[in-house]
Amino acid sequence: MAVPGNNYFQDFEITWGGGRGKILNNGELITLSLDKDSGSGFESKNEYLFGKIDMQIKLVPGNSAGTVTAYYLSSQGENHDEIDFEFLGNTTGEPYTVHTNLYTEGKGEREQQFHLWFDPTSDFHTFSILWNPQTIVFSVDNTPIREFKNMETKMVKFPKNQGMKLYSSIWNADQWATRGGLIKTDWTQAPFTATYTNFTANACTVGGGSSCASSADENRPWMSEILDPTAEEKLKWVQKNYMIYNYCTDAKRFPLGFPPECNAA
Repeated sequence: MAVPGNNYFQDFEITWGGGRGKILNNGELITLSLDKDSGSGFESKNEYLFGKIDMQIKLVPGNSAGTVTAYYLSSQGENHDEIDFEFLGNTTGEPYTVHTNLYTEGKGEREQQFHLWFDPTSDFHTFSILWNPQTIVFSVDNTPIREFKNMETKMVKFPKNQGMKLYSSIWNADQWATRGGLIKTDWTQAPFTATYTNFTANACTVGGGSSCASSADENRPWMSEILDPTAEEKLKWVQKNYMIYNYCTDAKRFPLGFPPECNAA
């Protein structure tokens, strides 16, 4: 199933925020805003099980310190799965931090953080999640920044059984978001607004007419997609030059030993 990015009324619903989230331009745009009283959020009407999800996002401009804009796939319940982008706001002129994480059956603590190599507030940029039985890849403008491979043969759980909806939200997290909470939200800059357009989901839906069990492989090449050598080099470039935190190198975080995926070949 391919969903073009031209009808957010059909694909999404604003779920909270008291009018701070809006679907505009006849369904071509969504805006989410945060002020001192509340943030806002939306979720997809469809639930996906494997797919390639693309969304163009223009992040909060100016002094966005203390704010977090999240964009993620998640199932529900205590033992949920989640594939998570979070964009941590900054003081004017400082780079945005992209915080990524993965949960499998309720277990997370798999954070990696990156600085972006461009200004994500001046124009729209494409943030993508590829999720298939082999791998999960986070990408920015078709450049992979993180990969989490299926390592079930090494006793590492991999999200593959729970359908996930796509969510986004903006909220105040100035107790931790910018420089560990040292920089607080400047409410004179409110409202803080993120803008979304050009959503595409090439994906299998749960309870819909496009299940992976009934779709032919040739109609869903993303189902077997892995990083080719060129993409592998791009991934190495990003991780060498722009990664600022990797849970797999944080010995203080895991004094009894790193999670098994950190040691898997």
